[in-house]
Amino acid sequence: MPDPTGPTVAELGEFPVIDRATAGRRQPATTLVGPGHDAALVAASDGRVAVSTDMLVEGRHFRLDWSSPQQVGRKAAAQNGADVAALGARPTAFVVALGCPPGTPVAVLEGISAGLGEAAEEMGAGVVGGDLVQADQVIVSVTVLGDLEGRAPLLRTAARPGDVLALAGTLGRSAAGLALLLAGHGGHPDLVEAHRVPAPPYAAGPAAARAGARAGTDISDGLLADLGHIAAASAVAIDVESALLGPGDDLRAAAADLDADPWEWVLTGGEDHALAACFPPEVALPEGWHRIGSVRAGAGITVDGRDHAGPGGWQSFSR
Repeated sequence: MPDPTGPTVAELGEFPVIDRATAGRRQPATTLVGPGHDAALVAASDGRVAVSTDMLVEGRHFRLDWSSPQQVGRKAAAQNGADVAALGARPTAFVVALGCPPGTPVAVLEGISAGLGEAAEEMGAGVVGGDLVQADQVIVSVTVLGDLEGRAPLLRTAARPGDVLALAGTLGRSAAGLALLLAGHGGHPDLVEAHRVPAPPYAAGPAAARAGARAGTDISDGLLADLGHIAAASAVAIDVESALLGPGDDLRAAAADLDADPWEWVLTGGEDHALAACFPPEVALPEGWHRIGSVRAGAGITVDGRDHAGPGGWQSFSR
């Protein structure tokens, strides 16, 4: 946890905090102008730039008594990196805006910045700039840029009847970890860690695009909810086969401890940031992808041919 005896943001000042957060960070070759200027300059090799942005608000999306600042930073990078990977792009650069109260220990922001920077570097990207402002609570706003490297994007509008629905990554683990934290349960540390720091399969998105996938999405709000976006945008029906998605032993054990249904975590739990894509039937699935269903003529989402009776997934203003 951050040192509560260290200087606060108000005591150190905006620009020294920014300097400390950016010092020593490695930049990829795509960063032509990095931190320290009014704007960054990032190479875009094929003339197109994939862009996505997300915001995390303390008390709504993370709690500093549950997660370290570094974990919060890694989570912020993960959810943005997964968005451009779902389009088939490779993350190249992150821009980060932080808000916080004046009395926030500098160590909190340094931890968030370190987590973001480390995660970006692991993706082959860089944190190229940002801002720091006063706010009532800690806010992390991240924008990511991505490079399609000449590939066609994976669009929600592009699924077609007959396509194979496939998944890369895991489902339900973040939702299970959140349920364990909410219940004050001390077990299943791997599931709790999956909630604190998601591990999206970033390389799977570009691999799907190279293989010839048509449509893609990251699973941020829940499998059924996010597949629903593809179904609606493409005017198709999507059926998920439960036999291809069975919860693992760790999810079943946690569900037994909490008297919960592990299938709800798998089908509707968000923030694992797995990737789903629709492939033409003649395309061989790339390594790391496995079939979980099919695309058909019609509308809506079904599980084993039937409507799902439970909730569809997370909606930001519903709770």
